[in-house]
Amino acid sequence: MPIFEYKAVDGENKTRKGIVDADSPREARIKLRQDRLFVTDLTETKSRRQRKVAIKGITGIDAPNKVRNEQVAQVTRQMASLLRAGIPLAEALRMVIEQAPDRKIEAVFRDIREKVTQGMTLADAVNQHPAYFTELYSNMVRAGESSGALDQVMVRLAGFLQAQSRLKNKVGAAMVYPMIMMIVGVIVVAVLMTFVVPKVTQLLRSQGKKLPLPTEILVQTSDFLQNNWFLLLVAMLLVVILFQLFINSEKGRMAWDTFKLRVPIFGDLMRKQAVARFTTTLATLLRSGVPALQSINVTKNVLDNVVLTQALTTVHDHIMEGTDIATPMKMTEAFPPMVCYMVGVGEQAGNLEEMLERVSDTYDEEVDLATQKLTSMLEPLIIVLLASIVAGIVIAIILPLLELQKMSR
Repeated sequence: MPIFEYKAVDGENKTRKGIVDADSPREARIKLRQDRLFVTDLTETKSRRQRKVAIKGITGIDAPNKVRNEQVAQVTRQMASLLRAGIPLAEALRMVIEQAPDRKIEAVFRDIREKVTQGMTLADAVNQHPAYFTELYSNMVRAGESSGALDQVMVRLAGFLQAQSRLKNKVGAAMVYPMIMMIVGVIVVAVLMTFVVPKVTQLLRSQGKKLPLPTEILVQTSDFLQNNWFLLLVAMLLVVILFQLFINSEKGRMAWDTFKLRVPIFGDLMRKQAVARFTTTLATLLRSGVPALQSINVTKNVLDNVVLTQALTTVHDHIMEGTDIATPMKMTEAFPPMVCYMVGVGEQAGNLEEMLERVSDTYDEEVDLATQKLTSMLEPLIIVLLASIVAGIVIAIILPLLELQKMSR
């Protein structure tokens, strides 16, 4: 189906721009007129190749950006409500397009609707947009289409996306205040070392007196930073590049992820966050009708830690050999014993999804507590560190000034 770019005027004489899919320019104008839009300009993308290029240009599909989960969750929930109301899938997609939060999502869903109307399944259509829909998303949609419960799966999927977004933002939101403190502290120290200290030290040197040891250290540090700031900048950039190359390698990523899990407090927080994500994802997939082996295989991609990913790979391989889930989880020693025990109980009782959801709720609370513990430790440490640096600078400046004042008397 052709795609048209349009300019139109609405009932309030405001200019509107966008894209619409229709079989002909006349049908496009009729569609827009039904939306109370009066078309002033209508242009069709001429070829199928150009249409694909246009869609990629609008959506940024080729870019390695992460999906904006909140927007995708919002659109998914809208689709679920429409499907539960008995509206056909193609019509539900059209309504979603009209209420899309921005042009990128709109263009993606126009492409999905075109593929669905041509006979492609919704799961395969969303799989064509990996920058917006993960493998987990497409697998759950495929399971919903196979079971005839797509509306229920979409509701569950929207809730899952929102829960995952909240979980990921917990640590980031808690770290905002400490990061602001660090940035402000660095700026204050930089201003002191660049503008204040050189003027004071120039005055002290002009007196020809021997400077106290703290002042001499401050003077040498200030001179070094002023004379070698460019080299320091290059060195920092080089360190960042080398670090990125290191963690992008297989051995480097394994070493870095292992180190992160072993760091006191922070490592415990990361492990709990990964377990919460693992249990939530696996429970959601199993409830949606995705087979256990496929669910574990998909869940590996959401952990964001090579150590835990390899542990799940081991679990997957053992399940293929005929074992249960809990036994290989214990063998890997990557998951807390309580999680393995709850999984084992769920398997024996036949309510694994419910047990996983209970573990998820528990670890959500654990993540909150661990985050509060981390920030409660970081904030005073940062304050003491910055206060010590600033106090050291002030003392180093005041000491020689006090000596000069005594000599003048």
